[in-house]
Amino acid sequence: MDGLWVPVADDPRGGFAVRESQLFERFSHSSGPGGQGVNTSSSRVELSLDVAGCPDIPESLRPRLLAAMEHRLVDGVLTVSASQYREQLSNRRAARQRMSELLGRAAKPSRARRRTRPTRGSVRRRGEAKRRRSQLKATRRAPRDW
Repeated sequence: MDGLWVPVADDPRGGFAVRESQLFERFSHSSGPGGQGVNTSSSRVELSLDVAGCPDIPESLRPRLLAAMEHRLVDGVLTVSASQYREQLSNRRAARQRMSELLGRAAKPSRARRRTRPTRGSVRRRGEAKRRRSQLKATRRAPRDW
């Protein structure tokens, strides 16, 4: 199999490619149905990529990827598994597709928050709350006309 292509929306080249040498595959027995071959063939695939140290990932995208996927990374390594097919080759393709989609979504720039004005009701409620609090504190003060 060849490397991995990751589409990126705001990249002038349309994305970036990860070489095969940067991907690490591990195979194991898949769970679930599969007949007699389920316990003999290693069709489950775990595909790993060191996001923190991969030279193929553009330096401009690396912080965005690390921040967006921090809950999925273990020591900077992204791992994806696939076991939905009975054939190892199909699971390898599925794992690469899933990793490409994950990296593409994480590389997408986040939309800036659009500033909105507070509603008239929320402004009124805030003013009333401030007046109530001010009156409460005024009752705690010593009288001024001693």
